[in-house]
Amino acid sequence: MNRVLIIDDEREICESIKMILDFEDYETEYATRPEQGLQILSAGTFEAVLLDIQMPGMNGFEVLSKIRENKNPVNVIIISAYGSIENAVKATRLGAFDFLEKPIDRDKLIISVRNAVNQTVLKRENETIKRAIAGDVTIVGNSRQLLSILDMIEKVAPTDTRILITGENGTGKELVAKMIHQKSSRSSQPLVEINCAAIPNELIESELFGHEKGSFTGAVQQRIGKFEQANKGTLFLDEIGDMNLQAQAKVLRAIEDGKIERVGGSRKIDVDVRIIAATNKNIPEMISKGEFREDLYHRVNVIPVRVPSLRERPEDIPLLVKHFTVDICNKYGKSIPEFSEEVLSHLKTLKWTGNIRELRNIIERIIILVSKPVIELWDIDYLIPAEKQTVDELIIQSNSFQEFKERTEKAYILKQLELNGWNISKTAELLDIQRSHLYNKMKKYGIEKGE
Repeated sequence: MNRVLIIDDEREICESIKMILDFEDYETEYATRPEQGLQILSAGTFEAVLLDIQMPGMNGFEVLSKIRENKNPVNVIIISAYGSIENAVKATRLGAFDFLEKPIDRDKLIISVRNAVNQTVLKRENETIKRAIAGDVTIVGNSRQLLSILDMIEKVAPTDTRILITGENGTGKELVAKMIHQKSSRSSQPLVEINCAAIPNELIESELFGHEKGSFTGAVQQRIGKFEQANKGTLFLDEIGDMNLQAQAKVLRAIEDGKIERVGGSRKIDVDVRIIAATNKNIPEMISKGEFREDLYHRVNVIPVRVPSLRERPEDIPLLVKHFTVDICNKYGKSIPEFSEEVLSHLKTLKWTGNIRELRNIIERIIILVSKPVIELWDIDYLIPAEKQTVDELIIQSNSFQEFKERTEKAYILKQLELNGWNISKTAELLDIQRSHLYNKMKKYGIEKGE
C-alpha cells in the first residue's frame, strides 16, 4: 500500500485529508509539527508528502529544503491558504511536485496525490532497473583523495587511453572502471569484465580470446571470447596481476596489433577495445621476480589510478554510512535509521582491512539486526569487529603509564577469553583469579562476547 505523509499544524486539516486519502486506499500519517514530520519521514518510506507553508518554528519551504538536502526521492505537494504566484514559483524552484490552495478541492487533491505517488513509484522502479542493469556506480565521498580521483576520471574517460587501477581489495576499483566507461564515448557499447584470478590458468586464454569447435577436449562448439564481446566497448581486466605469463603475452600482442586469434583458430580477427586493468598486487615487484611482463605493464599503465584505502580517507565514512543505509533499507523495505555521532566517530577509528566492502557488510548487518530510529554505540558494539592492537599502538594511544597498563590488561583478558571459547571459569583459573574478579574486570573494561 502506498504511503502519504501530511505535515500541517492544523490537526483538523490533517484529519480531514487523512479521511479522504484513507478512503482512497492510501496508508496515511500526519504530523502537526515540522520537526516531527521530518522525523517520521526519515524513519519510513513514503510516496508523497502534503506540506503546509505557514507553520510555527519552521515553514514549509524550509522543510522542503531539508527533504531535498537529504536526497529523499519522495514527491512533495505544497498546500497553503496563501496561494500567491510567488509562493507557487518558490515551491517549484525548491522541487515541489504540485501546489494546492486551501480550502483544498477533494478531486484536485486525489488527482495530485495519485500523480505524485505514481511518479515516485516509477522513479524508484527505474532506479532499481538501472542499478540491476548497470550496477551501482555511485562513488561516495568528498575527501581530497577521492575528489582527486573523480577529477582524473573526468579527464581520462573521454579518451581511449589504457588505465591501470591499483589499490587494496574492497576499495572500489571496479566502480572506478565502471564510471570511466560510463563517461566515455564507448558508454553505449558493452563493458565486459573478466576476473583473471577466478579463471583457471588452462582456461584463461579461451575466456579472453574464445576458441574454435574441437580445439581441445570439451570444446564442443565455437566460443566468442571477452575481447570480441567487448569490440567497440571496454574490456575490464580485473586482478590482472594473477594472469599467467602465457596469457600476458597474448594480451600484449592483442593490444599491439588490434587483432586476436581464437584458441585452435588461424584467422586474425580485428578488435577495437579499450583496456582498463586493475590489481591489488605490486606489479613492479612482480616484474623484478619474473612474474609479470614489463612490456605489458607499460602498455596497460598509461594512466595509473591509485584508489586509496578507507583508512586513508576516514572523513568519507559518515557519507558512506548514510549512502549504504539508504540503499540497504530500500532493498529490504525497512525504515531508515540515523547513526549517532558517537557511532560515526567510532567507525572512523577502525582499521577497515576489508575497506569499503567491509564497511557495507557491517552496515547491512546492523540494519538487519538493530531496529531503532537512532542507533547508538551500545546497540552495535557486539556487531563491530574489535581492533587487534600492537604494543606500539597501545603506547601511542595511552596518555599515562596507568592508562597503558589498563589497555594492556584489557587486551590480555580479551585474548584469553577468546582462546578459551569465552569460558569464564576456565579463563579465571588460567589467570589465577576468582570468577567474580574476572567479571569485575570485564565490566570495568566493557568486555563482551563478540568483541
